[in-house]
Amino acid sequence: MRYSLIVFDWDGTIIDSTGTIAECIQQAAAEMSLPVPHDERARHVIGLGLHDSLRHAVPELPASRYADFVALYRKHFLAREDAMKLFPGMDELLAELQKTHTLAIATGKSRKGLDRALDAGGLRKYFAASRCGDETSPKPHPAMLRELMDELNLSQPQLLMIGDTSHDLEMANAAGVDSLAVTYGAHREEGLLACSPLGCVSSVRLLREWLKSNA
Repeated sequence: MRYSLIVFDWDGTIIDSTGTIAECIQQAAAEMSLPVPHDERARHVIGLGLHDSLRHAVPELPASRYADFVALYRKHFLAREDAMKLFPGMDELLAELQKTHTLAIATGKSRKGLDRALDAGGLRKYFAASRCGDETSPKPHPAMLRELMDELNLSQPQLLMIGDTSHDLEMANAAGVDSLAVTYGAHREEGLLACSPLGCVSSVRLLREWLKSNA
């Protein structure tokens, strides 16, 4: 094996949620009478920390009203959370990888949100560790990956980061680890390629084939 630890992003990499997240951001903006961000702007912030996300997605929103925006966003997201599904083939891929690799998660989600999603999907059994955006410095800061390596007693050459956003890949670059991009999530392929991943794959099937040959 080339890698001992494979770290996955969550939204847009494991679960098909990016469209829902963008729509919830747009709905919250509309309800607060703010300019509604277009799809690409709303998708771009997925995975960032809360303040970075809001500064980019709704720059007209004063910081004093961030809590109001987050409450509206969460209301819409929780109403639709049960409808979000894993990407086809992801459950089988995780089950297969867990037999040969240590798996972990690095996500911008809150700890409560990730725990809820892991339990709802029965996926907790696959992952040895995880880091969330409200527990440490958010992406693209390398803290999540550094902390996972420390917890699991592994080093940079042993880790592969898989994600669907430039924030995931920039985090990997900052941590000095390899990365692989998936193009079926939030960000466009050209933006992902600019971050110099080892490759870009457009489906879970191709992700499985890449990992079988290279990981």
